[in-house]
Order: sequence, then structure tokens, then C-alpha cells
Amino acid sequence: MKTPAELAKLACTVSKVKGNLSVRQMVLMGILAGAYIAFAGWLMTVVSHDMTQHFGSGMTRLVSGAVFSVGLMMVVISGSELFTGNCMMPLGYLAGCTPLPKILRNWGWVYVSNLVGSILIAVLIYYSGLADNAVGGRALQVASGKMGLSFGQAFFRGVLCNWIVVLAVWMAMAATDIVGKVWAIFFPIMTFVAAGFEHSIANMYFMALGIFLKGTPAAVTASGLSEQALANVSLGGYMSNLIPVTLGNMVGGILFVAVFYYFIFKDGLTDIE
Repeated sequence: MKTPAELAKLACTVSKVKGNLSVRQMVLMGILAGAYIAFAGWLMTVVSHDMTQHFGSGMTRLVSGAVFSVGLMMVVISGSELFTGNCMMPLGYLAGCTPLPKILRNWGWVYVSNLVGSILIAVLIYYSGLADNAVGGRALQVASGKMGLSFGQAFFRGVLCNWIVVLAVWMAMAATDIVGKVWAIFFPIMTFVAAGFEHSIANMYFMALGIFLKGTPAAVTASGLSEQALANVSLGGYMSNLIPVTLGNMVGGILFVAVFYYFIFKDGLTDIE
């Protein structure tokens, strides 16, 4: 297992590698990461959609977080590009090994590609017919709840979320085998989901599926949402959540992980090329 100081050096190397990826690599791996997170989102909805009435909200949140963690496991272990995880890259800039334009280039391509992958899975699930029931009703509830948040609520939940997500990626780098990476990812991701924080890439999927299901009578009926709550599910609601959550995710990952760990270990990063 790597020490925290060794992780800081590795994060610089990873930042440099990510900054040098081709557009083709960023797009394809970005689509995959968006899809992997969306798969985990659908799994979470399926598993937890009727749990609250039997086990209460606390246990439902715990199980939801546990199963959702498979998304970041697939991202990290398979090799793909996730915007929120890449908010660690500025550590490389601060250490002088990754130019800022390369970081911004990575973020731009990866973010758009994550969006494509997320919506792709939402489309496939919608047309599969698997959401034309109580599970679809729950998916609509989730989408409506996210789109009904105020800017401030969405922003600060985004900050809290990506502080933990980037920390999960940081911890996974410490492990030298797959089992270690799985456990390093499992607990932090379980924490952020159970705590109710907001992840921009997951929300791309959750809200897209909600918009599709808004026109599905069976899902609408199963959701039990009021007309006002259903009205939240719209393109405007999509953007009103995605913008502040994305900004919050950036602050959480960049400031509380990349910047903090740079200043903690910067004396040992002077020899990074």
C-alpha cells in the first residue's frame, strides 16, 4: 500500500497522463464512465425503490449507497474518464507537471462525453420497458427531488459529494490490487449516497430518465407526484440542478483534495517531472 506522500506524487503522474490523452481516448473513456455511473444509478433505483416501506429511510439510504458504489468501481478498475474524479488533476498543475490548458481540455471533453454516456443508458432503459412500473415511479421521484433543489442546496451538496468521491479515487490509488481498490471505493461512495449529497454525472442520468418517464402514464401514476412536483421535471429543471452541482463538485474535489494535499506534501513534489 502506498503512503499519503507517495499518493501525492502518483496523483501528479496521473494528472500528467490524463492531460496527454488524445481526444479519441477522452471521448470513448468518458462515454464509458458516464454509462458505468448510470448503470449504478439504475441498480440503486431497482434495489431500493420499495425498501422504505419495509425497512425505513435510513436502511434504504445505506443499501442505496452500497450498491451505487459499483459505479466508481467500474470506472476506476476498468479504465475510464470521469469528470468528477478528474477534479484531482489540479494537483498536477500546482506541482508544475500538468499545464492548466491540458486540464481544461480534459475536463471539457470528459464532461461532455460523460453526459453522452449517461443519457445513452437513460434512453436504453426507457425503451427497454423496465421502468414502466413502480421502479419507474421511483425514478421519477428521484428526478423531481433533484430538480426541485434550490441553487444553494444543490451547490453545497455538490461540494460535499465530490470531496468524498475524489477522496475515494485518492484512496483507491493507494491499493495495489483489485480487492483493495474495491474496499477503498466502497465506503466513501456509500457515505456520499447515504448522506444525500449530489453528484453531477449521476444526476445527468437520473434527471434524463425522469424527463423520459414523465410521458409514461404507468410511471407517473406509480410515482404519486403532484402536478407541481412533476412540473419540476423539465429541461429547465435539469439545468437548474446540473449547473450548481457541477460547480459544487469542482470546489469539493479541487479545493478539499487536490489543493489541500498539494500544500501538505508540496515539499516532496519538487522532483516531479
